[in-house]
Formats: sequence, C-alpha cells, structure tokens
Amino acid sequence: MRQILFSGVIGLFLTLIGTPLLIKLLAKKGYGQYIRDDGPREHASKRGTPTMGGIAFILATVIAYFATKLITGAPTTFSGLLVLFLMAGMGLVGFLDDYIKIIKRRSLGLRAKAKMAGQLIVGITFAVLALQFADVRGNTPASTKLSFVQDFGWQIGPVLFVVWALFMILAMSNGVNLTDGLDGLATGASVMVFGAYTFIGVWQFQESCANATTLTNPSACFEVRDPLDLAIVASALMGSCFGFLWWNTSPAKIFMGDTGSLALGGALAGLAICSRTELLLAILGGLFVLITMSVVIQVGSFRLTGKRVFRMAPLQHHFELKGWSEVLVVVRFWIIQGMCVIVGLGLFYAGWANNK
Repeated sequence: MRQILFSGVIGLFLTLIGTPLLIKLLAKKGYGQYIRDDGPREHASKRGTPTMGGIAFILATVIAYFATKLITGAPTTFSGLLVLFLMAGMGLVGFLDDYIKIIKRRSLGLRAKAKMAGQLIVGITFAVLALQFADVRGNTPASTKLSFVQDFGWQIGPVLFVVWALFMILAMSNGVNLTDGLDGLATGASVMVFGAYTFIGVWQFQESCANATTLTNPSACFEVRDPLDLAIVASALMGSCFGFLWWNTSPAKIFMGDTGSLALGGALAGLAICSRTELLLAILGGLFVLITMSVVIQVGSFRLTGKRVFRMAPLQHHFELKGWSEVLVVVRFWIIQGMCVIVGLGLFYAGWANNK
C-alpha cells in the first residue's frame, strides 16, 4: 500500500510546485483563455488567464506513477500503463485543440471531424490493447462483458466492446469538458471520483480472486487483472488534481483547458473499464452525467419546440444567470458530486456484500 501513498503525495507535490512554473511560462507566451461573448458577463474578467493547465497534472500523474515504481521496485502493469496512455492520448488531442484556439484567437480549435478522429484513434487503440495481455489467470485489462460492480451478463464480443468503450471514453471526456466552465468545478469533482477509484482498487486487491485460497468467501472475489495498480494510478491522479486545484480554484490562476478535461475524462473511463465498474461510473461521476444531460435536454428541446429549458447550458451557467455567485455554484455542485460518490461507493460495497 506504500505505492498508493507515494503516488498520491508525489502527484500532489509536483502540481503544487510545478503549476506556478507553468503559469509563468504560459503567461510569458501569451497563451490565454478565449472567453465567449454570449456567456455570463462575470466571465469577461477571465479573458487572458493561462490555459492548457492540464499539462501540469498529466505530467505529474505520469511522473508520480513511474517514480513510485522506481522507489518501491514494483513492476508496472498493462492495466496501469493503458489508463495512462488513454489519459495522455486524450490530453494530446485536447492540447492540439487548445493550441489552435490560442493561435487563431477564437473559441473553436480543431475542426469537429479532426477532433473526433483524434479521439477515435486513441480510444480504439486503448480498447483493442485492453483485450490483450492476459495474465496467468487469463484475465486481460478489460472484459468483453458489461459490468456494474463486477462483470455480468453475456459476452458482447470484441467488436461491440470496442464500440462500448468508445462510447464511454467520448461520453466521459465530453462530460468533464462541459463541466469545466467554472473555476475549480471539474477539478474538484474529479478529485472525488479518483478518490473513490483509489478505494475501489484497494478493496478489489484485498478481495481479489487471485487470493481465493486466503479469502473467507472466494465466491465474492473480484476478477480484475491489476486492481492495485489501478489504485496507484487513481491515487496519482487524485493527488495531482488536488495540487492543481490550489491554483485552479476561484479566482483561477490557470485553466485546465481541453488538454485537461479530455485527459481526465479518458482516465475516468479507463479506470472504470479496467476495474470492471463501467455502469457504476455513471453514478460515481454523477455530476458529469447531470451536466451533460442538461446540454442534451437544452439542444433537444430547442430543436423540437424552439424553446429553451434552461437560461443557458451547461447547467452551471443556468444558475449563474439566476444570480448565484460562481463560488456558490461550485460548492453546491461539489456537494452533489460528493453525494454521488457516497451513493456509488455504497452500491459498490452492497454489490460485494450481497455475493458473500
């Protein structure tokens, strides 16, 4: 368990000291955020704030993971490396999007087709590789069965699995991206979900089917390839995001940009897929789902009836236009996310307990 502590602390330390260095570098180059004119008027003051801050916690997470392995002498695993690949790959797509926005001085970066193509390439590569590299028990990083707290149901096959994995990756990436509209909102919410996955990884490791001979009830074990390493990655992400939040909270000195939001969404989807908790992610990341649904409802209502349900979508801006301060919206949405994590972990434990 030292690895989990080391990865979290190293990630936290690196973003605490590294983010202000990145802020100075980005400010010197003039890489500031473009603010939409049709958004809340209070956001106009944020124009020019350094963006692409996701670079800080992506690098911190990767360094924390490998530094932990170096310090403890523990080997890397395919599950951990695949989640890091998905995070970094999606972050690269977001970086290109952010960079074009800054250079072109506009709110749109990569063209929609180019951005989607980049996400598809990264997502398909992850999904295909996740079905390789079986361990001695025959477990691959991902499974071709659907999962909630464990695998269930019929095999869906490798082709449908790739489609399902792509849906999860795109949904979570865009969900975090839509949530990243207020200072610290997406970062703080992500910290909670990564904390939950750290707990889940530890629990799955302790109750792993690989240790069936020492368990009191082997029928309730978890058939996950590398649960401890997934906990190490989640801890590194939690620590890195927590340190980044120091600089990203209101008034933000730096924004994560699409670089960060796409990376975080990819990491969340990767952790869910590799830990066999795919459907549970919709509850653990409930805030991201709620905000995404607000956009779907807004767009659907306007196209069907010509009327808007919310004053503005995503949902956080609706409450801003109702007169809530930015900090008030963020804190209350954090509370909602905290409740989602509590419910999700409760369901995870209940699912395990019912099998005992």
